[in-house]
Amino acid sequence: MTRSPEKPSSPPCPEAAAAAALGRLHRLGRWCARRPWWVLGTWLLVLLAAVAADQTWGGTYEDDFALPGTSVQTGADLLDAHGSAQVRGTASQIVLRPESGPLSAHQDAVDGTIAELEQLPDVISVADPLVTPGAVSADGTTGIVTVRFTDNPVRLDTSYLDGVDDAVHGLRADGVEVEYGGPLGQLARPEAAHRLSEVIGLGTAVVVLLAGFGSLAAAGLPLLTAVIGLLCGISLLGLLAAGFAFGTAAPTLATMMGLGVGIDYALFLITRHRRLLRDIRDPAEAAGRAVATSGRAVIVAAATVGLALGGLYASGVGFIGTLGVAAGLTVVVAAVAALTFAPAVLGIAGRRIDRWRVRTPVDEPDGTADTWHRWAAAVGRRPWLFLVLGLLVLGVLSVPAASMRLGHIDAGAGPGDYTDRRAYDLVSDGFGPGTNGQFTVVAHLDRERADGPAGTAGLSASLHDALASAPGVARVSAPAATEDQALLITTVTPDTGPEEQATSDLLHRLEDHTLPDALAGSGAEGYVTGVTAAQLTFRDVVVDRLPVIIAVVVAAAFLLLLTVFRSLLVALKAALLNLLSIGAAYGVVVAVFQWGWGGSFFGVADPVPVESYVPMMMFAIVFGLSMDYEVFLLSRIRESWLHTHDNDLSVATGLAGTARVITCAALIMTSVFLAFLLSTNVVIKMLALGLGVSVVIDATLVRLVLVPSTMYLLGRANWWLPRRLDRILPHLDPEGPAPTTPEGGPTTATRATSGGHA
Repeated sequence: MTRSPEKPSSPPCPEAAAAAALGRLHRLGRWCARRPWWVLGTWLLVLLAAVAADQTWGGTYEDDFALPGTSVQTGADLLDAHGSAQVRGTASQIVLRPESGPLSAHQDAVDGTIAELEQLPDVISVADPLVTPGAVSADGTTGIVTVRFTDNPVRLDTSYLDGVDDAVHGLRADGVEVEYGGPLGQLARPEAAHRLSEVIGLGTAVVVLLAGFGSLAAAGLPLLTAVIGLLCGISLLGLLAAGFAFGTAAPTLATMMGLGVGIDYALFLITRHRRLLRDIRDPAEAAGRAVATSGRAVIVAAATVGLALGGLYASGVGFIGTLGVAAGLTVVVAAVAALTFAPAVLGIAGRRIDRWRVRTPVDEPDGTADTWHRWAAAVGRRPWLFLVLGLLVLGVLSVPAASMRLGHIDAGAGPGDYTDRRAYDLVSDGFGPGTNGQFTVVAHLDRERADGPAGTAGLSASLHDALASAPGVARVSAPAATEDQALLITTVTPDTGPEEQATSDLLHRLEDHTLPDALAGSGAEGYVTGVTAAQLTFRDVVVDRLPVIIAVVVAAAFLLLLTVFRSLLVALKAALLNLLSIGAAYGVVVAVFQWGWGGSFFGVADPVPVESYVPMMMFAIVFGLSMDYEVFLLSRIRESWLHTHDNDLSVATGLAGTARVITCAALIMTSVFLAFLLSTNVVIKMLALGLGVSVVIDATLVRLVLVPSTMYLLGRANWWLPRRLDRILPHLDPEGPAPTTPEGGPTTATRATSGGHA
């Protein structure tokens, strides 16, 4: 009798073993793909709740910042504590100029307007120019009505302007030109065309995705994911704005970042999913593998951007830190949407993701015959040539950055049809350019050492004389004591406009020499405050902290890449190349806005300084976005290296596998950024151009030329890491285990790679 053979114990299921290796991200992606309607329903509820909450409780945005420990902040705090109603609140100007004759000929209309302005809500006081010293120009044709509000007028609803227009109607009917300056003029600016910018960015994204990947469904899914994430992120930002101060650029910056990276992250993950569908029949399993592999790269990329933006808090200026938070919030939400919402819609699409074709659908190339493999081979044959040419181009573009002049973009840079620009010009013509950039000088008196009113009067006279004789001062108002005799307050008008370097020099001269000398021996302390002084001091603080920001962001990104890719040279090379691309982006911004090369084409009629915080914001954002593409590219190169240990083949395979995605993503992000050149805000234009140019530079010169050429030259040294350092660093895999077929073998891409190496 033959004994039947024993049934061998069944080996572990390859799918189960692979799933266990791929871990939680694989389970998350597969779960979302198999329960798509639960996931989509949850996102819809979160979106509706966030939008409704933002509409009900959301806050507003304004450029308000504190500079603790500075002369500006101390002076402002003293005014709040001791000043009368005439110096408290927020001041705004209404500039008057008759069509002919002196302003005094319109006394009745002026009196009527002032009476009506005083009746408006939120108004503390209104100064009559015809009785206020210095409020009418020397020729009598231009007057300034100073209105003080309980709150910054920028926060008011635009409907508030209807009341202001009604109040000044009598003056306009009497033949007097009336223009609003300061915060009131900002409130009167037309609404920015940000919605049009978003539509242009999305429209360009559709065209690029259709051309790049050939399928309407495949093109639509990244856009849908990005828009859902963006709406949630912007609504959450509005809720945060109710409790924290965010600058006026915060929502625009958050939109630019959220839309750009949202499309990038979803596109990277969906492209990997479509590639896996060739070997895996179950779409849910393919979605899980895509999240487990490319999803890891998305997490690392988002973490890198978050680190860069979070590094802005190292500036010590809350205003800049909150701008980083605003942009980082939408980046985080975009990453979460890519990891959950995207696999859910992929589960619904199933194997029909390439339906509604406009051309033959493509994802990632096989073999070595495609265009990007040939490009990689060309770089590999002459790596020194490509490296030198790439560095030369970056060097030339960076040259203008050496002459960068930081400052503040005021109303004088606005279009001529803005009321605040017209008010600015009227004041400059009637009173001199320095009137648009006056300083408020505050002398805090020592009551124990002050010799009564007589002593205060003597100190007031000596202070006035010292300020009036300072170089660069056009005129000084008579110092006035507050009701409690704690402060002396005077206004200093510079010879030059607020954007001029001479005005900045005057501020430092007053703080460092004039005031200390004038108040020596009196026990009084002098401070220079006001809007212009705050802007110039803010610039100085930013300049001092920029090296700290750069050091913190570069160090954090270096450590993250070192931990992820286990390579000292790869992390160091990435940091250095990104610094070069940022320098080139700085150079373009300086050439266009400061030098005026083509500035009129972007809606900036005259050359302007670079806004003080733009270089800091650009550095954090550009460095983070550059690291995005670095992570996507290096993760694929490293994946191939771990399978083949052939450096040249790994570089070619990684470049070919990600070039299409990175190129399409860069085109989309560039279009999103450059579309915001339509903004009416010059600072937004600067950021839009700088970020758009940086993405183009990064996706072409850096990713396609400098990275492969340096990696070819370094050879196996790319993957060197000291053993002691390897033991210390935690292990983070940017792509997870290589994707496999359901049978447990390598995918077509891996088999092609291995075969090529053999």
